[in-house]
Formats: sequence, structure tokens, C-alpha cells
Amino acid sequence: MNWLHAVLLGIVEGITEFLPVSSTGHLNIVEKLLGYEINSAGMTAFTAVIQVGAIIAAIIYFWADIVRIVVAWFKGLSDPRARQDPDYTLGWGIILGSIPVAVASVALKDYIQGPLRSLWVIAGALILWSGAMWLADRQQNLTKGMKDVTVKDALIIGSFQALAPVLPGISRSGATISAALFLKFDRVTATRLSFFMGIPALVAAGLYELVTEAGAISDTVGWNATIIGTVVSGIVAYATIAWLLRFVSSNKFTSFLVYRVLLGAIIIALVSAGTIAA
Repeated sequence: MNWLHAVLLGIVEGITEFLPVSSTGHLNIVEKLLGYEINSAGMTAFTAVIQVGAIIAAIIYFWADIVRIVVAWFKGLSDPRARQDPDYTLGWGIILGSIPVAVASVALKDYIQGPLRSLWVIAGALILWSGAMWLADRQQNLTKGMKDVTVKDALIIGSFQALAPVLPGISRSGATISAALFLKFDRVTATRLSFFMGIPALVAAGLYELVTEAGAISDTVGWNATIIGTVVSGIVAYATIAWLLRFVSSNKFTSFLVYRVLLGAIIIALVSAGTIAA
């Protein structure tokens, strides 16, 4: 992979990772258009590894929150009084809520890297999941905040998150935000929960691919391109996070839903016409 392609894919990842539009879906589409084999071991690993750049951006952006949650969790392990702190519960929620996506990613790896990495699947998931997001976005009485998160809430959100790696096009952030809205969390809290739940899941996925598919990256994409894509995705993702949190404070997700449906329809049209292969 040349450096221009690496920069382009890093930009795509950085913009789409935290928006409810499916970063993996967008990466697969652009990779296809650039002529890459999206279900090859090297490209699958590259897609997972450059996500780490976006996650590092999230860690930097939410560093104060992360430190506060980690400190509260460790205090609660030894001090019963500290367990009344909502951050202690949130810490357990993030840990336990990350288990479903880890189990799904490992158990269904052959399908995720094989037949499910198809533009037909991506287009269908983009369109169909938009219906679920539309219902979630129309929920009323969204009054719950970060202090109201329970372990049960986190497990439900984590279960929704597990759908994303299985069906590219659903969107990890779209799934987690939808789940949080169904649970009556306000939009800003739902978005922040999506960030927090995504950090351990995406770091683990990136590191797993880094370790298990290092040889495939060396033989195909190359490490220079992978590093460039990761750095670019982190820079772009940081700006995207700041914009998204401002946006959801006063807007619904309607514009994202319209975009998802239009993109899905365009993919179906292009594949049906033979312009690009599925």
C-alpha cells in the first residue's frame, strides 16, 4: 500500500470510527474502490490496527474521566464505602460490558473475515440498522445520565456492541448509542458511553490482530502504511470526537440515518451494475 492510500484510509477511519455510520463498512468500501481484497488477512488486520489510532485519540480526549473511573474502581475493590461512587459501578460496567464483543469476535472470526465481509452485507446492514436507530432516536423522556449507569445497562449496551464486528455496516457506535437511547439515557450520555465501551473492545481487537497477523501485514499492506494510517486516524478522530459531542448536545441523529440509507442504496446500485465487486 502506498502512503497516499494509507493517509486516505486513516482519514476515513478517523472520521467514521465514532460516528454511527460504520467505520469498518466505510473502510471496506474505500478499500474495494482502491482495488484491495477486503477479506484478506492483511487487509483485515490493517483495518483493525488503524482503529487503535482513533482509540488513542479517545483515551487522550477522555483522559481525566478515565483516570477518575479507574481510581474509583480500584478504591471500591477494597473499601465498601467507595462502592457507592457511581464511577465504581461504571468501571465494572465497562469491564463486563466488553465481554460480549470479545466472545463474538473470537467465536465468529472465520465468518467475520470471510463471507460477512461483503458489500452486500455492508449495504444491507447500513439500511436495516438505520430502522433500529430511527426507533431509538425517537425515544422520549431521555433523562438518565452517567451517574445512572448500572452493570445491567452496560451489559445490554455491550451485547448490542457485539453485533458490530459480526455485521460490518451496523456500526459499533450506532449499536451502542441505540442501546443507550432505548435505555432512556440522554444523547450526550449515550454518546459518551459509546466511547467508554469502545475503548477496551477496540484496543483488544487491534492488539489481537497486531500479534496474530503481523506477518500478513508485513507481506501485504506493509508496516509503513499501517503506521501512517494509524497516526492519521488518531489525529482526525480527535477532532471528530470534539465535533460529535457538540453536535449531539442539540441535535438528533436523523442526518446520520439519511446518510446511511443513501450510502447503502448507492452500494447496492454499484454492485448490481457491476461497477464494483461485492
